Amino acid sequence: MRSHWRFAVVVALLLVVALLLHARGRHEIIAAHQPLATFPYKVGTWRGTDVPIAQDALDVLGAGDFLLRVYEKAEARQPYVDLFIAYFPSQRTGDTIHSPKHCLPGAGWLPIESQRITISLPGESPHFANRYVIAKGNDRQLVLYWYLAHNRAVASEYWAKFYLVADAMRLNRSDGALFRVTTPLQAGEAADSAQERLLSLAGETTPLLSRYIPR
Repeated sequence: MRSHWRFAVVVALLLVVALLLHARGRHEIIAAHQPLATFPYKVGTWRGTDVPIAQDALDVLGAGDFLLRVYEKAEARQPYVDLFIAYFPSQRTGDTIHSPKHCLPGAGWLPIESQRITISLPGESPHFANRYVIAKGNDRQLVLYWYLAHNRAVASEYWAKFYLVADAMRLNRSDGALFRVTTPLQAGEAADSAQERLLSLAGETTPLLSRYIPR
């Protein structure tokens, strides 16, 4: 019942955005940005390799700009970090950010631990992030993700929707983004150790994001 209520809230907010933009009688502003395909393959000491996104996944995601890339440190013997960035230039027509907690079960991964943590990244104010340990069979992965709403980084998908409405009114923009990093947990590895790996890549990438995700 609670999930149905949350879904109804999200739908209502999106309808409000569409009505507000229509009522203003002018075209929505689509902010200029570089395509995510041009995001650097070399980020600090990390080196990246593109991972194709399946067409059925793209169909679910809708109209947007997406990056899925695996980054590794050549000199270090440690697991890779999977970087996924989704940017939606407009959420006016219903193509909106999908929460990873809803998508992961469909891929066979089930959350076994979840919490909200505070992180600090270069050039950013401390903010909340969602942290999940997910499992598929005997495999474990750690996931961190948050939403980007112009000059804000927020963990709550409902606050992200609130800012979507607020900025549609204030800026005549409905764009938004999701930032997610994932890494395998080695046998016996603590989640906090894997988190340091995720924050290492996130700390190198977030200063670059303003070129691809307009503020």
